[in-house]
Amino acid sequence: MTRKITDECVACGTCLPECPEGAIAEGDPIYVINASACTDCGVCEDTCPTQAIVAA
Repeated sequence: MTRKITDECVACGTCLPECPEGAIAEGDPIYVINASACTDCGVCEDTCPTQAIVAA
């Protein structure tokens, strides 16, 4: 299972440097997770201040 970013994302960028796989990228208007690169470690979910990252 991977993670996804929901509409709760405020594009703050907190998750971007935390992803060890570099699976998160800026999208328009919210950040996106590349499912093929995500290893489901959960670090991004733990750091998201708006709880916008959830299991997909």
